[in-house]
Amino acid sequence: MSDATATPYQLLGGEAGVLHLVDRFYNFMDADPRVKSLRDIHPPDLEDSRRKLYMFLSGWLGGPNLFVEAFGHPRLRARHLPFAVDEAMRDAWMLCMHEALNGLEASPEVTRRLYDALWDLADFMRNR
Repeated sequence: MSDATATPYQLLGGEAGVLHLVDRFYNFMDADPRVKSLRDIHPPDLEDSRRKLYMFLSGWLGGPNLFVEAFGHPRLRARHLPFAVDEAMRDAWMLCMHEALNGLEASPEVTRRLYDALWDLADFMRNR
């Protein structure tokens, strides 16, 4: 399969690659004081957050649509309305995602395309 026909899910290595991305994302968020405001809106135990982000990203990246199958349409903005998602929160989320993406075994082109798409998603989530 060529990169031109592969989904981002496949280019990241399927389930294992997306799980690795999610683990790197939350490990960074849990450890770096620069993203404390983002960490603070999450529960102390991140297992459910990890599971749901994996399920969402799986479908969003072109793999199995696990989140929709379990919970219905993501309604991302509505689900995040209780939280003040401003530019600073968006930037904290993207810092975590940048660090997570940089640790993957994906080509620089794939990493850049994913970062750009995730930036658009994160910016769309702003509600303040």
